[in-house]
Amino acid sequence: MRAGILALQGDVGEHRSALRACGADAVEVRSASDLEGVDALVIPGGESTTMLKLIDRYELRDPLVKRIEAGLPVLGTCAGAIVLASRTTDGDLPVRSARVGVGATGASLRPLGVLDLSVRRNAYGSQRESFEAEIEVAGVGPLTAVFIRAPVFEDPGPGVEVLAAWAERPVVVRSGRLLATAFHPELSGTPALHGYFLEEMGGG
Repeated sequence: MRAGILALQGDVGEHRSALRACGADAVEVRSASDLEGVDALVIPGGESTTMLKLIDRYELRDPLVKRIEAGLPVLGTCAGAIVLASRTTDGDLPVRSARVGVGATGASLRPLGVLDLSVRRNAYGSQRESFEAEIEVAGVGPLTAVFIRAPVFEDPGPGVEVLAAWAERPVVVRSGRLLATAFHPELSGTPALHGYFLEEMGGG
């Protein structure tokens, strides 16, 4: 399987290593033509505002949404989950709905709107308040979850399945061929979640 990593900004190298450990041909995606050549995609952690601005700058928004709606398997981790979400907030302030027009103020912050989930950015605290927690992920097993400026998942829609929770909050969710985590599975010390993603969603 040829698995792409959206390489505009964020944690690319560790995802590449995890995908290759699972037997995938891991490649970097920076353009629409790169995207056409992959069977699955990882949107890594990083800085979601910067990532979304670069998605728009490189005219990747429409190609991404079209391929996802056509069934492309996607793993979004931390900021990558924010990129996929239908709604985002920052603290108690709404950032932008996915349905806001392109010309609206703050439009560069629009998520892709393909995952029926509200995501509250940086809700677990700052970089200094990063932490690890042991969680159990359905279909994967026990995992060390590394939370770094992590978002909180809220109000999952009826088609969204919660695969793992921490402190009674969802931290791994699945919707069809989309998988999203609030933490960084590429830092867990095992590629188990990447393997689950490739096998269960990509047929790899």
